[in-house]
Amino acid sequence: MRRCCSAWTALAVATVERLEDGTRRVHRVTADHGARACPACGVFATRVKGPAVTRPRDLPWGERDLQLVWHKRRWYRTEPLCPRKSFTEQVSQVPTGARITTRLREAAGRRVRDAGSTVVQAARDLRLSWPTVMDAFRTAGQQVTAAALEPVTVLGIDETRRGRAQRRQNPDTGRWEPVVDRWHTGFVDAFGVQGLLGQIEGRAPSDVLAWLVGTDLKWGKQIHYVAIDMSAGYRAAIRTGLPHATVVVDHFHVVQLANKMLNIVRRRTTASLRGRRGRATDPEWKARRRLLRNREDLTDAQFSTMWNALINAGTLGMTLLTAWSAKERLRDLLATARTSADRSHIGHLRWKFLTWCADSDIPEVRQLATTIDRWWAEIEAFIHTGHSNAKSEGINRVIKLVARAVHGFRNPTHHFAVGAAAGWAAR
Repeated sequence: MRRCCSAWTALAVATVERLEDGTRRVHRVTADHGARACPACGVFATRVKGPAVTRPRDLPWGERDLQLVWHKRRWYRTEPLCPRKSFTEQVSQVPTGARITTRLREAAGRRVRDAGSTVVQAARDLRLSWPTVMDAFRTAGQQVTAAALEPVTVLGIDETRRGRAQRRQNPDTGRWEPVVDRWHTGFVDAFGVQGLLGQIEGRAPSDVLAWLVGTDLKWGKQIHYVAIDMSAGYRAAIRTGLPHATVVVDHFHVVQLANKMLNIVRRRTTASLRGRRGRATDPEWKARRRLLRNREDLTDAQFSTMWNALINAGTLGMTLLTAWSAKERLRDLLATARTSADRSHIGHLRWKFLTWCADSDIPEVRQLATTIDRWWAEIEAFIHTGHSNAKSEGINRVIKLVARAVHGFRNPTHHFAVGAAAGWAAR
């Protein structure tokens, strides 16, 4: 007889059989005296009632199955006032009435949480049922969400779409009220290694404030910067919940706004001057992709082809080139981030961009300048600090990939567990 590994010191291996199909059958006996303590009153039993045999499921041995046979004993109670008359031995790895071992249950939860496996695939590999693996995964996810948050200096906030919104009819008023929001908001350690810190349902300022209020006050005071996209709701929530923190706008969303402006200008000018939608033979349609690319990513031949074609298109092409130049001037301004540029140089590039937009006489370009000016404090914070929301976007991508792998959860609680697992795996 020999003892097992440290996790199984409560049981000792008596014999090991090798079956014809290669399966190992391990016979174990109780080696922990604490196993004879009554689970109801905690008093140690002294009189044996009889033997008992259980066969809980355990982790496989490599590619081979492993059968566990535990030869234990049933004891009579010692305490007269105890409600139980008898009980069988139990250890931490195999509690009373358990049909699978604790380490098998924990391994099933870690497969989904850490390895990114689907619940169905983990159940198929470990030969367990879907509810068993899902319950193990829920427990593993709670270990992540219940863990204390480490200090964070740069907090990232971004939304991700969960799916369709769910509504339920109020029986008293007859009105349909929202039950599940299609948007979730994630909180990420944007400059550290903690990954996803939390995820809530909704993206309204009240939802963000509710999460911030629920955190520790000392933890919130350690946040110096908050990286967001150009969301007025998030900015309002941060100004209320974290008034000492500096809001930083991610430059990706600023350039994305400029590209959207370009597309709107192209569609509007084509419809107004040609009286129809764009066609493949139109020069502005041919240049639509190159207009959205960065100038440095275009070769000289590609740039010359686009420029000359739009110049020859007349008023329509000149309008598009004016809007494209506004986008490039905005990119020149954002390119000063992480370069230790002085304020005079940044101010000069900002003046060039705003002046160009004001003189363009294009409504969409002027609206872009108005928006940039309205968000200038947050954009300037990005230029000086270089902090972005890239980690939030990356974790959102992992969350969506995991959600697609499990074909979506209708239960928001399960979706939060998926988000916690994805954020944990992305660390």
